[in-house]
Amino acid sequence: MTNEALGESRPGTKGHAGWTREQASRIKRTDDTVAPIVYPPETDQIPEVHIWDTWFLRNRDGTLATVDGYRVCFSLTAPSDLLPGKRHDVATIRCFYSDDGRNWNNAGPVFEDALGQRQWAGSALHDDDGSVYLFYTAAGEEGADDLTYAQRIVGAGGGSIDTTDGFDLSGPWTHHELLQPDGDRYEREDQSRGMIYTFRDPWFFEDPATGETWLLFEANTPVPEGSDACGGDAALQEFNGSVGVARSPTGDPLAWDLEDPLLDAVGVNQELERPHIVYRDGLYYLFISSHLHTFAPGLEGFDALYGLVAEDLQGEYVPLNESGLVATNPENAPFQSYSWMAFPHGDEVLVQSFFNYYDFDGDTLDEIAHMPESEQMRRFGGSLGPTLRLNVEGSRTRIIGTLGHWHIPLDGEELPPTDRELIRRGKRDAESGSYHTQSEAESQ
Repeated sequence: MTNEALGESRPGTKGHAGWTREQASRIKRTDDTVAPIVYPPETDQIPEVHIWDTWFLRNRDGTLATVDGYRVCFSLTAPSDLLPGKRHDVATIRCFYSDDGRNWNNAGPVFEDALGQRQWAGSALHDDDGSVYLFYTAAGEEGADDLTYAQRIVGAGGGSIDTTDGFDLSGPWTHHELLQPDGDRYEREDQSRGMIYTFRDPWFFEDPATGETWLLFEANTPVPEGSDACGGDAALQEFNGSVGVARSPTGDPLAWDLEDPLLDAVGVNQELERPHIVYRDGLYYLFISSHLHTFAPGLEGFDALYGLVAEDLQGEYVPLNESGLVATNPENAPFQSYSWMAFPHGDEVLVQSFFNYYDFDGDTLDEIAHMPESEQMRRFGGSLGPTLRLNVEGSRTRIIGTLGHWHIPLDGEELPPTDRELIRRGKRDAESGSYHTQSEAESQ
């Protein structure tokens, strides 16, 4: 791989890497990183539930799975009559499926007996033998009288999909606690000094280049009081997000050994949420979601998708677009989408997220809680948002268009031309004396 493939900075092939304050200080909105304004779809496909963090059934190499013609996804859900701010306390994983990548059906809750008081985000594997594994976060201790925030990474095996008469996902599921923080590489809850404690969001990935099997997750790097990290600045040390990783020695989806983190952000950001990899052109693109309020003092970020790239899964990662910012919301709608997940499709990388709070341009989401309940409900999307289209070349990305709400293309599906392609086509036609309007170009 040449230096030019990754821009001016060439990452090393091995070694613990960090997202630095200097890199994050370059974060700014640009035409290439700001998504269009999002409006509600004409029809809410799944009106009975709020939908937020979503993940798709994938193959071992991270590509989206197709099972007998069906796309399959899993989402955190709550009843749609619940105040949106309370949804995390009752989060339940549901399954949805589609035979055209546009129109989706509710297959209902996945588990009857999941671990934890409630379940938070994860990933799903369609294994080579057709079996289904779900990885999720068990939040809270079963049997506790009050809500607790302990987090464990869980794997559920035993799932299968039957399409003999429609679509059916069923068990019997067996739930296995896979990982807990060790207190050395990954912070335990009793060590936490920051605003948020994290050990969650497991994401399965088998490296196409090496065949090694990995589980990425969100965590925090332990920074003891009195540490000299961040020049000894205790306020900065509280912002200690990391991307953790475990390896399966045998490829067994239910057997893992903790490894050193892929990335840390001590002094930069407290939450590196939902880490995942897109393997493309021999490079490893590491994507995370994060919030504006989880950046350390002195830094200004956004609710956004961030990314870094390396030549080796455990390599030294270079921030995409120099700062790490890949896709964010417009300044006048800063919270319209969140929880982005990227996946390859043809020559592009597509990015799915959920439709969060729209018609709202406050400084923080805390302002939502002071609104009348009717306004809180009205401004919450609670559904999948439009799918973003990215052009990715080395360490540079740019948003080149969008697909509709819930549009997750099927394998081999040709995407419509982007606006830029239509403009270029119109110019070419004009030069040849046969100019077409955009609507005419779209129909060709």
